[in-house]
Amino acid sequence: MVGALINSAGIVLGGVLAFVLKKPVSAANQSRARVLLGVFTVWFGLTLTVSSLNGSAGQRLKQLAIVLLAMVLGKLAGKLMRLQRLSNAVGQFATRKMAAAASGKPEFNDGFRVATALFCAAPLAILGSVTEGLTGFAKVFCVKAVMDGMATMAFTKTFGWGVVVSAIPVLAWQGAIIRGVALLEQPLRLQAQPLLDSINATDGLLIFCVALIVLQIKKVAVAEYLPSLALAPLLTRWLW
Repeated sequence: MVGALINSAGIVLGGVLAFVLKKPVSAANQSRARVLLGVFTVWFGLTLTVSSLNGSAGQRLKQLAIVLLAMVLGKLAGKLMRLQRLSNAVGQFATRKMAAAASGKPEFNDGFRVATALFCAAPLAILGSVTEGLTGFAKVFCVKAVMDGMATMAFTKTFGWGVVVSAIPVLAWQGAIIRGVALLEQPLRLQAQPLLDSINATDGLLIFCVALIVLQIKKVAVAEYLPSLALAPLLTRWLW
């Protein structure tokens, strides 16, 4: 759970810096940080995918084809489940609370609920946790820690210390996913088919999609693709 702990630490640090720094981080520095985070996320996602494709050239192409099929079917399932709509609802909830806070005195619970909802619903919260549960420390959590920390700095000035307390449920949520996925790691590894590799390869491609959003290249409905993480090993077992 090292990555989840780093993420929570980033939230706490962001809250502390919000009160220590007299001036907010400039737009230029925020833009530079976003580019660096996006590039690192691209590297991490593609590295995870490529390293998960093993065997001969033909086997690697077959693995990749199964992963892409899982993403296509996963997106269809995600649309039926309205996952992106749920994700958008979280953003709309945060927008309403921020507008209300700007026109009045926010309560402690407002900042806590807004930050908890946004940080837990972020795609990297799930994707990073899956990676850490299956392979160990996920460096992509460092990206999420910085992004959540920067968001905390902005939110804290609006809502106060309630935002910082969100580090606790964020740690609990991501830790639960990590522990749950870790229970599947050994059974998946013992299978004749590369079930574990198919999940990691899919996870890497989804993390790459997050990077496209961070770099503001393309808005990808990542939430709709999340079912592909479950479909990838099922399709691999069936088609391998």
